[in-house]
Amino acid sequence: MQLLLLSNSTMVGQPYLEWPQTLIKKFLVGKSSAVFIPYAAVSFSYDKYEEMVQGALGAFVDVKGIHRFDDPVQAIQEAEAILVGGGNTFHLLRELYQNKLIDAIRSRVAAGTPYIGWSAGSNVACQSIRTTNDMPIVEPPSFEGLKLVPIQINPHYTEQTIEGHGGESRLQRLQEYAAINEVPVLCLPEGCALKLDEAGYKLISSEPCKLIMKGGEVKTIHQGMVEL
Repeated sequence: MQLLLLSNSTMVGQPYLEWPQTLIKKFLVGKSSAVFIPYAAVSFSYDKYEEMVQGALGAFVDVKGIHRFDDPVQAIQEAEAILVGGGNTFHLLRELYQNKLIDAIRSRVAAGTPYIGWSAGSNVACQSIRTTNDMPIVEPPSFEGLKLVPIQINPHYTEQTIEGHGGESRLQRLQEYAAINEVPVLCLPEGCALKLDEAGYKLISSEPCKLIMKGGEVKTIHQGMVEL
């Protein structure tokens, strides 16, 4: 399988998808087009989302939103590459189920079609969406994701806290998950990614990252090839 799972799309002060643009370009070498899944968008239109992604990546790949196809399943079956954007993870997953795309995407990715996701698009690639940061504004039929990787991802990971705020930290929330679930959680700060290709899993990060194991044990992993 070929996966590129990004923590986020935009760094402060940069244009949309600027920071991972070189990664994406190299990942899509030999591909001239990609089907983009904009279902995580809630407060703006799918057309607008498609325009944003085409504007960022159009110099090297033609991006077409899946909402423009009469048959979404056929669009995935014929896609050269699959892009899944960020936004609300619950809305994204519900729409994937409603459009019968879960099995279609799994099959295509298993056959070698490149998959790129960012934020919510990385969440749905996991075993479930239980480690998303998003509010459940809709109820998908299941929390089970595409199961393309054997882990969970927490995008936008940060250990910053707000002074005077008494709520749990992100780490504490994820350790609650780890206390009663078996699947490890990879914490991806902004500007980080996990890539899978024929060489195996590679962590792309300028800083050490946390992998939270069953029971809450925290392992530190560094940029380069990793075992998951």
